[in-house]
Amino acid sequence: MVLDAFAKVVSQADTRGEFLTDAQLDALSELVKDGNKRTDAVNRITSNASSLVANAARELFAEQPQLIAPGGNAYTNRRAAACLRDLEIILRYVTYAIFAGDASVLDDRCLNGLRETYLALGTPGASVALAVQKIKEAAIAIVNDPNNITRGDCSALTSEIASYFDRASAAVS
Repeated sequence: MVLDAFAKVVSQADTRGEFLTDAQLDALSELVKDGNKRTDAVNRITSNASSLVANAARELFAEQPQLIAPGGNAYTNRRAAACLRDLEIILRYVTYAIFAGDASVLDDRCLNGLRETYLALGTPGASVALAVQKIKEAAIAIVNDPNNITRGDCSALTSEIASYFDRASAAVS
């Protein structure tokens, strides 16, 4: 995304035979700052991915113990591990979307067809959606922690991040 923007601005200036303007340089500077915030957010989420997923699953299973009871969708270690794996995959693709600033990779590579797959497997999509929302809440809290992160207003980025999690929740429920 950032390199595309730089290449586009440079190409346009080159076509006109002009130097980059102050306004173009300022806009590209802002793009870099935004990229730093995105990188910080992705680094924070990625470095906490295992605990984000495990804690969300633990909370979900405490609220919906029938999932891990005999006959439940997450009963047996193998099935519970599959649930954790799925949540981790969803989180991984959310981080890709955050980094790119574009939900298409999340949609195309992760969410398209996921609801149908869960329906075919008898996986309770509402439970998966709730777990994704729990991950979202924890991830947003981590991203909003002001320590050791690029300074600046992150409200738009936080809103964007929330939208990717909401998109994932909606896709599975």
